[in-house]
Amino acid sequence: MSATLFPPIEPYAQGTLHTDDGHHIYWECCGNPAGKPAIFLHGGPGSGCSTDHRRLFDPQKYNVLLFDQRGCGRSYPHASLENNTTWHLVQDMERLRKEKLKADKMLVFGGSWGSTLALAYAQTHPEHVSELIVRGIFMARPEELHWFYQEGASRLFPDIWEQYLAPIPKEEHGDLISAYHKRLTGDDPAVQLRAAHAWSQWESNTITLLPSQNHLDAKSSDKAALAFARIENHYFMNQGFLEPDQLLKNAHRLHGIPGVIVQGRYDVCTPAHTAWQLHRAWPQAEFHMVADAGHAYDEPGILAKLLAATQKFAI
Repeated sequence: MSATLFPPIEPYAQGTLHTDDGHHIYWECCGNPAGKPAIFLHGGPGSGCSTDHRRLFDPQKYNVLLFDQRGCGRSYPHASLENNTTWHLVQDMERLRKEKLKADKMLVFGGSWGSTLALAYAQTHPEHVSELIVRGIFMARPEELHWFYQEGASRLFPDIWEQYLAPIPKEEHGDLISAYHKRLTGDDPAVQLRAAHAWSQWESNTITLLPSQNHLDAKSSDKAALAFARIENHYFMNQGFLEPDQLLKNAHRLHGIPGVIVQGRYDVCTPAHTAWQLHRAWPQAEFHMVADAGHAYDEPGILAKLLAATQKFAI
């Protein structure tokens, strides 16, 4: 099938889920209220959902719930790190499933950080997952974080890497995630914003096989950059709040769930090694290595596989 998103659509319901620990989470339901239940998990963590994410699902066949995870997008308090962990998000997904989708099972779709959260949820609540679609596989392990934020991807993008290093004094280059954490959680708003933009633009400049102005623009505002950088850095300081190799060790819990894994061959943000490990640990899932793609979901080869997957699992 061609890599064309479904037509634009507006939510038929939307609102705010109020937690008991200080967060207010924006959610929306799109498509057919009587359709197949699905939940979409955005990346980052900290990026929020876009209107195009709604268009990955046939609106005649799916009842899809999208939400902005804690502290980002239309959720508030903005850029909050309090009570903001993977397991808080898993709890939020359970409430959204029961209270908004009102479904016993739902298809779970997540890319990049969304794949991390999708795997964590599916391994915790396999009985509530009808199918699982994951893209750009990421498990927040030390070697993955070191590759992208310390040394590895830096050798492929030395010019852009200099911009990432710019806010950090040379004497702190030995632990860049910690150096950024100090600035992103400090008291000086100007220092916070400088660090937030540098952190965000490093990813935006490397997310696609070829440069994409759309991806650069997505996190260009102060508000978007601050939420993305603060929350992402917070999660990575804590290795995703996961035990070592937790998502691989628990992959056996996925074996009864139909699934699709989509990975770009030239993904610099989340290199294919991790997706291949998941494929080996969860061989029941379809595995697609897209030969001419990087990390972003909207690169044509990746988008075609994702749309084919949602169509395959549609009622």
